Amino acid sequence: MKKKLLIIIFWLGVWEVLSRVISNPILIAGPLDTLKALYEMLSEKKFYLAVRNSFLNITGGIFLGAFIGIFSAALSGAFGIIEDFLSPLIKVLKSIPVVSFVVIVLLWFGNTHLSLEISAVITMPLFYLSYLEGIKCTDKKMLEMAAVFKMSFLSRVRYIYLPSLKGTIKSSLSLAVGMGWRSGAAAEVIGQPMDTLGNGLYRAKIFLETDRLFAWTVVIILMSVLSEKIFRRLLDLLWRDKEKK
Repeated sequence: MKKKLLIIIFWLGVWEVLSRVISNPILIAGPLDTLKALYEMLSEKKFYLAVRNSFLNITGGIFLGAFIGIFSAALSGAFGIIEDFLSPLIKVLKSIPVVSFVVIVLLWFGNTHLSLEISAVITMPLFYLSYLEGIKCTDKKMLEMAAVFKMSFLSRVRYIYLPSLKGTIKSSLSLAVGMGWRSGAAAEVIGQPMDTLGNGLYRAKIFLETDRLFAWTVVIILMSVLSEKIFRRLLDLLWRDKEKK
């Protein structure tokens, strides 16, 4: 804990020194200026609306992407034909730039839940590919035993695949959550749904309020960390319940 605190203090010091050397608040705001801007934002009602709306949308999108990705990976692992059909789609989803997705979603659905839809589309291939690889590495002897005892597909997923994927899920979660928040926030900056973190970032940029720009960025980072902790907590509860059973 002390080590992490010292590292954080070191980088805050680097940030402060850099801001003093540049000495231009429009180009870079120091940590104290950023903290002051954040304190001012805490007294604004729209700040809390932005945090709530973005957190629910982006975290919900990551959850949706995880559900679709894991479920699709389970089906692909069980039925090779499904993997063949999904392979071109996954390659397309991996290759298309985020901005293209944003424009398409804006055209089709508007910007009301833009960050939810974008974060789901971006994270789904990450979950799918990670878990499909984990499924392919599942102990074959366990699967043979399941076939002998005629276990159902859902039982195999619950008692064989999910326990073996525990490490894969946790290791890929940080990457997926980080990508979900980066893409979701970028979508909000482009699509400009009202009362969102991305909208706050854009307004700070328009009015050259660099201290607020940095403050919004800090809030996005904190929300991303909170979102990851929630997902990890849910996973821990899931496996703890399984161990009790």
